[in-house]
Amino acid sequence: MNEMSGRMSLLAGAIALSVAIGPASAEQSYSPHAGIDYPQNLYWGDTHVHSSWSPDAGGSGNERLAPEAAFRFARGEEITAHNGQRIRLRRPLDFLLVSDHSEYLGLYPMLEEKFPSLIATDRGARWLALLEEGRRSLIGAEFALSLAGGIDIIGDRSFVGTVWQRVIDAAERANDPGRFTAFIGYEWTSMPGGANLHRNVLFRDGADRTRQIRPFSSIESPDPEKLWEFLARYEEQTGGRVMAIPHNSNLSAGRMFEQTRFDGEPLTQAYAQSRMRWERIVEATQIKGDSEAAPFLSPDDEFADFGTWDFMRGMMPTGKHEDWMYAGEYVRPALGRGLSLGLALGVNPFQFGLIGSTDAHTSLATADDADFWGKFSSNEPYAGRARDPWASFEMPDGPEFAAYVRSTELAEGMYTWNLVASGYAAVWAHANTRASIFDAMARRETYSTTGPRMSVRFFGGWEFDDEDALKPDVASIGYEGGVPMGGELPAKPPGMKAIQAPRFLVSALRDPEGANLDRIQIVKLWVDPLDGSVHERIHDVAVSDGRRIGRNGRCRKAVGNTVDTRAATYTNAIGDAELGTVWRDPEFEPNEPALYYVRVLEIPTPRWTTYDAARFGEEPPKEVPAALQQRAYTSPIWYSPEP
Repeated sequence: MNEMSGRMSLLAGAIALSVAIGPASAEQSYSPHAGIDYPQNLYWGDTHVHSSWSPDAGGSGNERLAPEAAFRFARGEEITAHNGQRIRLRRPLDFLLVSDHSEYLGLYPMLEEKFPSLIATDRGARWLALLEEGRRSLIGAEFALSLAGGIDIIGDRSFVGTVWQRVIDAAERANDPGRFTAFIGYEWTSMPGGANLHRNVLFRDGADRTRQIRPFSSIESPDPEKLWEFLARYEEQTGGRVMAIPHNSNLSAGRMFEQTRFDGEPLTQAYAQSRMRWERIVEATQIKGDSEAAPFLSPDDEFADFGTWDFMRGMMPTGKHEDWMYAGEYVRPALGRGLSLGLALGVNPFQFGLIGSTDAHTSLATADDADFWGKFSSNEPYAGRARDPWASFEMPDGPEFAAYVRSTELAEGMYTWNLVASGYAAVWAHANTRASIFDAMARRETYSTTGPRMSVRFFGGWEFDDEDALKPDVASIGYEGGVPMGGELPAKPPGMKAIQAPRFLVSALRDPEGANLDRIQIVKLWVDPLDGSVHERIHDVAVSDGRRIGRNGRCRKAVGNTVDTRAATYTNAIGDAELGTVWRDPEFEPNEPALYYVRVLEIPTPRWTTYDAARFGEEPPKEVPAALQQRAYTSPIWYSPEP
C-alpha cells in the first residue's frame, strides 16, 4: 500500500510539473541537433586516376584495367594487378574520378576494335601495326610528345565520342549514392613545350547531361580560357555543373600560376573572374612531387622540402629547371600572388582551395607508402624498381618529334625513387553523393593530404574563446562563430575594435590507423597595400609531447624519430593523437589583405623506398630520406580589409 502511494505521488508530481512548464515550443526543440545543416561527414577520394584507356597508361604496362576495374578497386574490392598479384586497398575510398586523357581517349581499345575512321588514317594504320607487333610503348610515347609539340598526329578523333559514352556508362554503373560516388570526367592535357597545364574536368551531373557533349581537349586548344568557355557552354546548354582542377603545377615550367594570360597578354578582371568561377580547387600534392611549397621560395620553412621536384623544366625530362619558374609553379606563392593581383584587378584569380590526388596510371588509387604501386604499371612492386625509370617508353625518331627527343640519357627525375606515394582529397560534405561532394569542392571545404587520413577542422572568426578548442563539439562552435576552411572571414561584429585580430579554431585528429601528430602550423600570407609585395610567415600553433612554442611563434625542437630503417617500422611512442587550439594573429594589420591555411605534420614514418628495401632485402637509395613526415594542407581562409 505504501509503495503504491509513493508511485501515485511521483506521478502527480510529474503531471504538476508538466502543467507548470507546458508543452515544448514548436520553435524550440529539446534536441540540440535539430535544424543543424553544417557538413558533418568527412569523405576521402581521388580525382586523378588513369585507366588503360589513357594512351600513356596503356603504353606503359596498363593493358587491361579499364575504368570499371579502377572503380571496383577504389570501392575496396580485390583485383589482380599487372604483376599477377592480388591487391586491395586497406580502406576503401568514398569517391573517385577516373580522369583519362581526353586527347585520343580510349585509343588502345579502339585500335583493338579496329574503329574504321581511326585505322583509315595513316597514323592509325601505323599504330595498329605497332600494336600487333607488341610495341605499345612507342604509341604511348608518340601520344605524349605530340601534346608537347601541340600537334594532332591522327587527324581523326571521332572515336573519342564513342569511348566517352563508355566512360559515362562505367561511372553510372559504379555510382552508388550514399555509399560510393563515381564522378564522370576526364583530363584536359595542355602541355605547350612540355609545360604541365593539365586540368581534371569533373562533372556534378549524371548521364542525362554529360552525354550531350564530347570532351574538350588540348587539341582543340591548349589555352585554359578556351577550356573555361567550353565549360560555360556546357552549363548553359545542359543546366549542369562542372569544374576544372589544375594539377601537378610543380612541372608547369612556371606557367600554371603565371601573371599573364596564355597568349602573353596582361591579366584582366574578366580573366580573374573566369578562373575563380571554374577553378575552385587545386591539386597540391601527387605522385610526381609535392606542389605546396619549395625550399627555394620559403628558405625559413624547414618543412617545405617534401618530395620537391626542382630539377625539370616542365614535363620534359631533358629540360633544365630555372629559378624564375618557381613562383609560377607552387601553391603557396600562387596564393600570395592572388592576394596581390586581387588588389590590382579587383578580383583574386588564385583564390582556390586545396586537395590531393594520385595521378596513378595503374588504375589503382594508392597513396600509402607501405603499399605503393607506382606511377605506371611497369613499376609495380619488384626488387630494384627504385633505381629503374618510373616511365619506360620506346622513343620515336620521326621528324615531328625531333625537337623533343634531344637525348637518350635518363634525367634524374625519371628514376622511380623520386616518386612520392601521394596523395588524397579530403572533403567535408553532407552526404556521399555527386551533388554534395561537388558542392563542398565548389565552396572549397576541402583539404589535401599526402596519404594519411587525418581529420582536420579549421575555422576563422572574431570571437572564439581559448577553451573552444577543448570542447567536444568543435565543429558546431566553429560554424556558429565563424567560417570553415575555404571561406572568407565575415565582417567584424558591431562595436568590435578595429585593431582586434581574427581568431582561428583548429583541431586535428590522427589517422586512426596511422601515425601520431607532431604539430599544427598556420601559414599566413599577406600583402603590403602600399607596394603590393607579398610576405609569408609560419606559426607553430599546437605541438605534441609538451614542447614549447617560442615567442617568435616557432617550436624548433624536433618531435623525434622512432623509425627502424632496416625493419621499416615505427611506433607511436612520440607525438600526440590529437591537437587543437585557438590562435590569434599577433601581427594582424586591418588594412592588409591576408590568408591563413593549416599544415598538419605527422611524426616521422618510413618512406615507400624504405618499405621496398625491407621487403626485398636490398639497400634503400641514398638519394632520398629513409623517413618522412606526412602532412595535410587545408584550404585557406581569406581576410579582406573593410571598404
